[in-house]
Amino acid sequence: MPYVNKPRPYKKEYQQQKARNEKKARAARARARYKIDKKGIDRKGKDVAHKKALSKGGKNSDGLVVQSRSKNRSFKRNSQKKLVSETSTRERKKRATKKRKV
Repeated sequence: MPYVNKPRPYKKEYQQQKARNEKKARAARARARYKIDKKGIDRKGKDVAHKKALSKGGKNSDGLVVQSRSKNRSFKRNSQKKLVSETSTRERKKRATKKRKV
């Protein structure tokens, strides 16, 4: 519990979120989930994935897919946890095995 004896610095936290552009990305993800729910698609235990990642300039209009959590979260990232490649680890392994067979 970090703020036991002192008040939580909400203003500072908000400024940090703005600097990282967290609010826009979070709102875009929420709109994507709402869009899928509105269509009546059951996404229980699944993630709503963007065909082109939001961090790479994608939008909700670019296309949404309902994927398993493990498939949606298996992308290569750098040391700052930023997305490096939009090809998942599974897809890279599949392609590598296909190339070896050919």
